[in-house]
Amino acid sequence: MENLNITIGKKLLYLRKKSKLTQAELAEKLNYSDKAISKWEKGESLPSVEVFYKISKLYGVSLDFIIGDETAAPQPIKNDDRKRIYLSITNLAVLAIWFVALLLFVLFDIITSTSQWMIFAWATPASFLVALIFDCIWHKHKGLYVLISLLMWSLLLCFVLQFLTFNIWKILLIGIPLQIAVIIWSRMEKKS
Repeated sequence: MENLNITIGKKLLYLRKKSKLTQAELAEKLNYSDKAISKWEKGESLPSVEVFYKISKLYGVSLDFIIGDETAAPQPIKNDDRKRIYLSITNLAVLAIWFVALLLFVLFDIITSTSQWMIFAWATPASFLVALIFDCIWHKHKGLYVLISLLMWSLLLCFVLQFLTFNIWKILLIGIPLQIAVIIWSRMEKKS
């Protein structure tokens, strides 16, 4: 049994390093401690069958490869492909927003014979909101603060443009303390 544990541990270590994950990152994905991951990789203990299944799905390999079937070749791990897929899905969601905006613009033009160009203005903060949501889900907040800033400023600008006749341009001043708060928040995150 000792030999099997070490063999499995080496494969778990290989897969983790191939995926460019730290023990802490893997532990977070599996809801385990990094100490447990370390013990598995050293062959001191083994995870449960459910965890083996999660690991095989995470790395895109068969359970046979992890458990010890030497003939089962690992499927290539493609983190870059996963990132491209996530980016493509995000871009398609943003594109859908602009398609709906264009559709509404055309419908308003046909039905009311008026140009509703503000639809495109409001599509901008909607796009940033969708990008922000997908960033939080998939990219571990890499562009979080930039997207929050873009969302905030585009919303304020849309309000100013929407109510241009009321001369409410001073509402943009609200963005200054909000932007400072976002900058402070991002620096606090970097330090922790």
